[in-house]
Amino acid sequence: MEHGLHESIPLYASIPFFVMLMMIAVGPLMFHHWWESNRNKLIVSLVLGIPTAIYLIATGFLHNLEHQLIFDYLPFIILLGGLFIITGGINLSGDIEAKPSINTVFLAIGAVLASFMGTTGAAMLLIRPVINTNAERWYKVHTILFFIAIVANAGGLLTPLGDPPLFLLYLRGAPFTWFFQLLPEWLFTNGLLLLIYYFTDKYFYRKEPPANIIFDKTNIHPIKLRGRFNFFFLAGVVLSVAFLNKQYIPAIEHNHYLAFIREAAILLMAGLSLYFTSSKLRQANKFTYGPILEVAYLFLGIFITMVPALLWLEANAKSLGVETVAQFYYATGALSSFLDNAPTAVSFYNLALGLTDASATGLVAGIPDYLLKAISVGAVFFGSMTYIGNGPNFMVKAIAEENKIDMPGFFGYMIKFSLVVLLPVYILTQLLFL
Repeated sequence: MEHGLHESIPLYASIPFFVMLMMIAVGPLMFHHWWESNRNKLIVSLVLGIPTAIYLIATGFLHNLEHQLIFDYLPFIILLGGLFIITGGINLSGDIEAKPSINTVFLAIGAVLASFMGTTGAAMLLIRPVINTNAERWYKVHTILFFIAIVANAGGLLTPLGDPPLFLLYLRGAPFTWFFQLLPEWLFTNGLLLLIYYFTDKYFYRKEPPANIIFDKTNIHPIKLRGRFNFFFLAGVVLSVAFLNKQYIPAIEHNHYLAFIREAAILLMAGLSLYFTSSKLRQANKFTYGPILEVAYLFLGIFITMVPALLWLEANAKSLGVETVAQFYYATGALSSFLDNAPTAVSFYNLALGLTDASATGLVAGIPDYLLKAISVGAVFFGSMTYIGNGPNFMVKAIAEENKIDMPGFFGYMIKFSLVVLLPVYILTQLLFL
């Protein structure tokens, strides 16, 4: 696609995308019962997505639409769906005491796992045990909110397997081991969030009705892990994502459809999990396809309607004055909060590539090390600023609501949590490390 075409796309072509975001924000508030139906979410996505698709085709952007749906949306949903199915077959039963220290350990384990099995895998593996452990607690919404921030987002910073934007940057030439140098940002941010969570949970623990605490302490059952064989399928997904790509299969460079070997392997792992895992074990997990269907339907609309927004950004990014490390960090973070953080990271990577002298030294994947760091950290951390910043956020929210936990709405999440808790931490991270 020639640059001239990119310049021709008007900003008003992004209106369906902003309407899509507004529906996600106000739908649960204004159309509560109607919005609960996943079918209605699909209708909204199609009503906004189909006209956008027709516009893109009519104005010469068919290639961009195809790439977004075939090479971004499909792998995105297959990966999330595969991890959702496999981790749904792992049952961590039992009921241990829901003390602040135990809850904090749960989240800390999730932060470590997120970098090596993906934020989606770690979130889907641990969300049900966290909910079960806190079943006797009255105050538990804050635990789910911090879970989204730490396990579903900030924990996934250390490897390309941790979060989709990092994997896309890895495919563009960033060495696998390069991401380990983000350990200081990972340690500081996750450590500070865990510390804040511990004292927050301690405060709410003291407010719990005495009867709840007594019942929690006396209703103890040993932890029992069932469906352990699913860890082999989970490892299969991780290895597929790590090695079934053009880095190790050069033929993919010439035929991009060969990349779907990876998706085929993920679907195989998910199919084996379904075949070998008993239905009773999934029932014990309260496993349903509702959360992944919600993500698939909503993100179908998001991925289609965001195409004009991404094209406009690509065409106008240089005129936006994004040049410094801080600007790349906050610009990537701001858009990652409302767009999916994977295509946002790629957009700013392309911007950095355009600003970089190819003959310069100290480049990683063709751009300065410090800009790649700002883009990586901004995309991963700020994905937790809204429910739509990263795929697992919606899934965690949906599972929590299935378990009768009254989660805040789109704006409530931002006003009560991300703007007052997460944003100051992320600003401090930038001031100290970037």
